[in-house]
Amino acid sequence: MIGLVVAMLLSAGSMALAGPIPGPPVPAPLVPGTPCTATARACADLIGLRAWLFQDGRILRGPVPISIGDELDPTPPGRYAVEWKAKDWVSREYGTPMPYSVFFAPGGIAFHEGSLQTSSYGCIRMERGNAAAFFDYLQVGDEVQVHSDPPVAG
Repeated sequence: MIGLVVAMLLSAGSMALAGPIPGPPVPAPLVPGTPCTATARACADLIGLRAWLFQDGRILRGPVPISIGDELDPTPPGRYAVEWKAKDWVSREYGTPMPYSVFFAPGGIAFHEGSLQTSSYGCIRMERGNAAAFFDYLQVGDEVQVHSDPPVAG
């Protein structure tokens, strides 16, 4: 009987030392005024048609106006990493210039210079100065977040 009590006490002690059972990871806080978390270096809001650059969880540039894909060629929401960059790229599929391209999603989706008056084939287009700033600032591996969530009321 004493052995059973000792075993129970040892077992209870080891459970107490184990600490709380970890739950899901706590998400990084949102950068105020944006739909993206502080881990992102670039953020795009597909609903509000605007984008930002972040440094250490603070807005470095933005919001800047953007043009995105349409129903046939939508801009994919998600969390990505910059894959590669090309300053003077021409689309192989459409034959159109894509200056200051920063590729981040499958299918050749990129931030790049282009008209804000029409939809793209899924890319995020912006005016020349903003496209150049995104190109200069973002590096391969940087996190890009693209959101299509409705704004949170608050």
